Amino acid sequence: MQEISLNILDVAENSVKAKASLVEITVSEQPAVDRLTVMIRDNGCGMNEEQLTKVTDPFFTSRTTRKVGLGIPFLKMAAEMTGGSLDMTSTPGVGTTVKATFGYHHIDRMPLGNLVDTVCTLVQCNPDIDFLYTHQYGKEKYVMDTREFRAVLGDVPLNTPDVIAYLRDYLREGDRDLQHDAPQN
Repeated sequence: MQEISLNILDVAENSVKAKASLVEITVSEQPAVDRLTVMIRDNGCGMNEEQLTKVTDPFFTSRTTRKVGLGIPFLKMAAEMTGGSLDMTSTPGVGTTVKATFGYHHIDRMPLGNLVDTVCTLVQCNPDIDFLYTHQYGKEKYVMDTREFRAVLGDVPLNTPDVIAYLRDYLREGDRDLQHDAPQN
């Protein structure tokens, strides 16, 4: 994967497969301290200790449709190449948290990619799951919580084209505000 947003998509899809009803995605850009942190947390089925220790092995997967699972190992490698790390915690019946830390200015750090389209894709393909997305740059941040949209929309599905278009605009506006407030180097 050549963009961090694609890693986020892959890990969040693991959360969906783990039957999560809520997936939290946090992207924290902290260039002043040379850190980029990506956290994906879910309330899915979780993993036992044995699964958790094996999940960074590319030849381990819980899927029956293929024999390898490269998403987490690639994310770990990408983070470590920048002087960062990957931490995972999981409790059966409670959920899983994946946290990747990258050197923000490191030459080997992949670009963030299109986070707006990643989040919209997750919502559109999984309209019955709630997503809490937070994007922070320095001290500024914005939040998109599908539970708030769901409360306003009532019975209108989140994957309705007009709703997805609105979510995309909402996220783009949030990104523009972050970039506008970001100090210029």
